[in-house]
Amino acid sequence: MFKKNKIYLDFASATPVDEKVLKLMSLYNKDYFANASAIHSDGVKAREVIEKSREKIANEINAHSDEIIFTGSSTESNALAILGVVNNFKIKNKGVIPHIITSEIEHPAVLENCKMLEERGEAEVTYVKINEDGIINPKEVKEAMKENTILVSIMYANNEIGTIQPIEEIAKEIRHYKKVADGDLAFVGPKARFREAGFPLFHTDATQAMNYLDISNIEKLGVDMMSFNGSKIYGPKGIGVLFKKRSVLVSPLYTGGMQEFGLRSGTENVTSIAGLALALLITNKIKSKEVERLIKIRDCAIDKLLNVKVGDYKIILNGSKDVRLPNNINISIPGISSELLVIELDAKGIEVSSKSACKSEEEGESYVLKALRIAQEEKLNEEEGSLRITLGRGTTKADMDKFLVSISSILKKYSEWKK
Repeated sequence: MFKKNKIYLDFASATPVDEKVLKLMSLYNKDYFANASAIHSDGVKAREVIEKSREKIANEINAHSDEIIFTGSSTESNALAILGVVNNFKIKNKGVIPHIITSEIEHPAVLENCKMLEERGEAEVTYVKINEDGIINPKEVKEAMKENTILVSIMYANNEIGTIQPIEEIAKEIRHYKKVADGDLAFVGPKARFREAGFPLFHTDATQAMNYLDISNIEKLGVDMMSFNGSKIYGPKGIGVLFKKRSVLVSPLYTGGMQEFGLRSGTENVTSIAGLALALLITNKIKSKEVERLIKIRDCAIDKLLNVKVGDYKIILNGSKDVRLPNNINISIPGISSELLVIELDAKGIEVSSKSACKSEEEGESYVLKALRIAQEEKLNEEEGSLRITLGRGTTKADMDKFLVSISSILKKYSEWKK
């Protein structure tokens, strides 16, 4: 799966394609190349692959097949959810500025679209803060709601520090807010009209969650829309999904060939769609055992990391120790550049990712780490960044032991240079 003598610990960035998925895609590349919109026999065969894949994915999350929309990525799925809802609302509610609630630690695919709407004066946005563990309080989401709130977008699990958000509890708060008591005069005017239309809607970016968290019942999860992709579940890159309830109305980001129920025009990528469907089936089949295996390796590594003390260097765990993805370890080592650590580890054959807090936001500052330190009422060290170590199907305890030895060795080297 990986190059010899390399230890890959960046599974949150991208996963390798599962061997079974590769074989299926190789077959479909050869035999299902026709345009799925064509009415000849090969086109019909390609269409059948897409619709069967759509049905398989829907079954995995307990949804209807016509609620599965294929896109080019999670980024596009997030954009279709956010911009699509806002644009559709504006068509039907001229002169009303809608309100969106999101969190301060969302992926840029959500945050940047919200900021763009703000800058254009097309929406007002509330960014809910996290607590010292990197988790959102559902009550704060409810408190942020207004008469013109049409959308709440909170990720299922954070892509950087791995903290799992209380999606079901947030969904309950939204449902409670939407309940209109008979004869309650507070619910006249726009508030009543918007709630009657189903607002606020609830969207979650589940890209990092699909491998490890329960997505078997979308109704229980309580969301109206959910985004994910293939590249995080050992499937192909360049393919994403937006689950959208039948009742949710969105406008397309662009128009063209009217594919995907008119919401995502363009010739469908039959091979990648089939690959994504199979990858999701495999993921869900092995999920329980894999989660249990990874938690053991993760917790053992975290305990050892927190006991590493070399000179003035100490290791800090970012985010809750327990309410985090089974494969995520995010640490800071104040006083040493995280980019430097990535380079040093890479030289030792270990691949991880970093996010620096010492640079400006435009240059890649970790706004997640910054928000976490504010919640903890602590200041960022001027050289503090974070290392994201993310485990996967190929990760063993021996790999993590080598990582621990390597990080200790690097810190020892730089500690001696400081003397």
